[in-house]
Amino acid sequence: MKVAVIGAGSVGFTRKLVRDMLKVPELQDTEFALHDINAANLDMVAQILRRDVEANGLPARITTSADRRRALEGARYVISCVRIGGLGAFASDIEIPLRYGVDQCVGDTICAGGILYGQRNIPQVLEFCRDIRAEAEEGAWFLNYANPMAMNTWAAIEHGGVANTIGLCHGVQHGWHQIAEVLGAEDPHEVDYICAGINHQTWYIDIRHQGRRIESAELLEAFERHPRFREEEKVRIDVLRRFGCYSTESNGHLSEYLPWYRKRPEEIGRWIDLSNWINGETGGYLRHSTEQRNWFETDFPRWLAEAGAPLADHRRSDEHGSYIIEALETGRVYRGHFNRRNEGLITNLAQDCIVEAPGFVDRFGLNMAAGLELPLGCAATCSASINVQRMAVQAAVTGDLDLLRLAVLHDPLVGAVCNPEEVWQMIDEMLVAQAEWLPQYADAVPAARERLARGKVATRGSDGAARLSVRSIDELRAARARAKAAE
Repeated sequence: MKVAVIGAGSVGFTRKLVRDMLKVPELQDTEFALHDINAANLDMVAQILRRDVEANGLPARITTSADRRRALEGARYVISCVRIGGLGAFASDIEIPLRYGVDQCVGDTICAGGILYGQRNIPQVLEFCRDIRAEAEEGAWFLNYANPMAMNTWAAIEHGGVANTIGLCHGVQHGWHQIAEVLGAEDPHEVDYICAGINHQTWYIDIRHQGRRIESAELLEAFERHPRFREEEKVRIDVLRRFGCYSTESNGHLSEYLPWYRKRPEEIGRWIDLSNWINGETGGYLRHSTEQRNWFETDFPRWLAEAGAPLADHRRSDEHGSYIIEALETGRVYRGHFNRRNEGLITNLAQDCIVEAPGFVDRFGLNMAAGLELPLGCAATCSASINVQRMAVQAAVTGDLDLLRLAVLHDPLVGAVCNPEEVWQMIDEMLVAQAEWLPQYADAVPAARERLARGKVATRGSDGAARLSVRSIDELRAARARAKAAE
């Protein structure tokens, strides 16, 4: 069996996915075909994985190719974890909107940064799908881990012609661990739950601890008394208080999907926590990603030296990928929450959108639970984002600049901060900055450049309400030493 990984140069994540699969005896003779346009990263991850395989005496094979079609040839499963445009494009997703007052923590799902991220990703997703149809096994499964999750999955299913596409995310599992902790569960598996919504705006609509249903008032009280989460998850707790449901998404992510928590710079500090980037820091994920890249490039020799640890010591992660492949190959049933086209799964969301909802995987494929209904407040919040996603996907596929502008204008946070003239100029700036990754807008870029030359909309020059500096390697080493000493 062959599993192809597109964007395999995401070294830590690729290694985790592969080691998860190697924990399954029936998957230990898999060929892992790694593809990335970054030759250096591709070589580094291959060295690490080959050492893992050899040291554990496994029959698995690690192959690499800069030719995507060759990597996909004969693949039964294709995993995508790409970041189109790398950190350079990502930086403009954060920095340009910030000049217009749009303060994002992550900027990879919706909001101005997430929408432009989708414009870069979707043309490539369609090329991936074309190559999957041409080179992979008939009926191959496309497991998409790349953000913006809903937009990429929507494009692959509706425009890419790969019906066996599943969008995968770990937000549901992370929130589940939080809920188990605040409820005092000794084991997270004491807590059963059902989630429904759209990726990064999914809601725990049914929670049961040892069979007893947990009502929202009890959950709210549990979060408010937790010494850490009451400081780190202020947005999520406030949303739980007002909506009656806990959101799967982190405090920083959730704050940028809603129009209420980041529109006034002087109020942002009230809702976030700077102990971890994901709790709401301005450009937090960009800083974190930059530090991780710098750290890995410097520390690769140590990573390689430590590779080859006994697989028995590897704790299989909560990432869905290995469990889905195990279920399809062995018939062992796996239950998870997956991103798929709605079509009756959630009754009060648009039927054409991509929802995140419970499903079961076994030898017969993926079977989703249908007929779920969201509380009206949760559905309203999701619907606002769905409308943005729909316009953004269509714009990315067609290169329709007017539709792209309207998608950004209708984004909840952007619309709460910017007027139409600011949005139009902001899009021009982003098109020019990201032109090399936006082939569908090639004809629009010269005019955008001309408009910027005579632009009259003043920018705000903000550094962000809660910006931290990228730490040096020495600072990272010191921080890790302190964390290890505190364990």
